[in-house]
Amino acid sequence: MAGFIRTFQTSHIWKWKTPSSLVGATLRNSRSASLDSGRRNSSAEAITESPKSHFESNILRILGNEMDYLAEYTPPQQPTRFNSFVVEERPGEQVVVMMGRFDDREDIKVEATMFDGYEHVPVQDSSATNVRLHLSLVVDVSKGDGGNELEFVCSAWPDCLDVEKVYILRHKQMSARPYLGPDFRSLNPKVQEKFREYLDARGINHELSAFLHHYMMNKDRIELLRWMDRLKSFVEN
Repeated sequence: MAGFIRTFQTSHIWKWKTPSSLVGATLRNSRSASLDSGRRNSSAEAITESPKSHFESNILRILGNEMDYLAEYTPPQQPTRFNSFVVEERPGEQVVVMMGRFDDREDIKVEATMFDGYEHVPVQDSSATNVRLHLSLVVDVSKGDGGNELEFVCSAWPDCLDVEKVYILRHKQMSARPYLGPDFRSLNPKVQEKFREYLDARGINHELSAFLHHYMMNKDRIELLRWMDRLKSFVEN
């Protein structure tokens, strides 16, 4: 930020009995010196303030261009439902929550993170992207009676959803104590298949994974737009 140049001068005042003409000349010289000093100070302040104005103008121009560009690829409103799930948008947070029910007996809660990883993939087309983005999901299934819950930790890729862990949450005295089961891939293949069918029947499948990737891509742009708008307001004020 621009600094302010201030000149401090020490003046010694002497009481002389002098002719009025000398006093007038002294006052005129003093006023002239003061005016010259004022002009110099004004010029110095203008020089120091000029870079600030130029800097702020550049920031505002760049932010405006970026915001216009992002706005072209960002939907005005995110979807609030997906199949049987209600999407809870949480502005400013790095997570999205989805709530659903199955067969009027089970409550299902899905918590999805923003993109938290990627992997490189070979591509033939040089113009295509060579990475697959990754999301993490936690899926809780309960029967709403205060009993145990099943919790699934999943990896969501753009075209598939993989189960990593399965937990049993035991509720006692309003606190959840997880039973740490084995790694999902270490289970018998038939058990793995049954769990996949269990989740698929409740809408936890590849289709959900594709939806979340699309949703998070837009959320990433929306959160960036919000941040830029706050930054723009700060610079303007």
